[in-house]
Amino acid sequence: MPEHIRTQSRDGIFTVTIDRPASKNAVNGPCAHELYQAFKYFSEEKTLKVAVLTGANQTFCSGADLKGVAKDADSNPLVAESDIGPMGPTRLDTGKPVIAAVEGFAVAGGLELALWCDLRVVAEDATLGVYCRRFGVPLIDGGTVRLPRLIGQSRAMDLILTGRPVKADEAMAIGLANRLAPSGQALAYAETLAEELMKAPQQCMRNDRQSVLEQWSLSTEEALMNEFRHGLNTMNSGEALAGAQAFNRGTGRHGQR
Repeated sequence: MPEHIRTQSRDGIFTVTIDRPASKNAVNGPCAHELYQAFKYFSEEKTLKVAVLTGANQTFCSGADLKGVAKDADSNPLVAESDIGPMGPTRLDTGKPVIAAVEGFAVAGGLELALWCDLRVVAEDATLGVYCRRFGVPLIDGGTVRLPRLIGQSRAMDLILTGRPVKADEAMAIGLANRLAPSGQALAYAETLAEELMKAPQQCMRNDRQSVLEQWSLSTEEALMNEFRHGLNTMNSGEALAGAQAFNRGTGRHGQR
């Protein structure tokens, strides 16, 4: 059984909770591997449609466990496997949507975990930031890549160079947060959002998601062809035809589900 995280599967939603209260949910080596294994399971389990990542005790994640690193340089080693990062799943593509439910602090490596997720639901009193700047700890879980892609290089450079705190309202304004929730309600809001995503035809949604993620390394022409290939995959799955037939019967018109 995992020692540092909790998982729950319910009606296609897979909730992963970092639970290390003594360290404000900081991630050490064993915790990173547990997170990786949990999301690897999510990626392979066909009954699971959407995942939610959160933290226990009103804190998302305070980053890497620097106290552990200070005591033992090997407590959270840099790993070379292709799809596992120092914080765990940050090099893994699950193939399905993951939503971060952020309460309290999502800073340093914790911010990188939130950036790895497809969407971020942020409590109104939460704080995000590159707090590792003050300790000389680098961003090595995708922070220098995903943050500028999400909010633009100028804003990302401000946060990365200064390490300043970002409150929820600013996070929402700059595109770092996708939804705001009342304090203590981020997980509930994230799970409601997950339920909405599960109502969509899954093959189409996943293929469109994949096209978005893959286009960054491609030229415009290559990206358009890649999008077309994913679209053909969806068409060949029968989902598009079923959707067109449902529309013809009157389902889903005027923006209704």
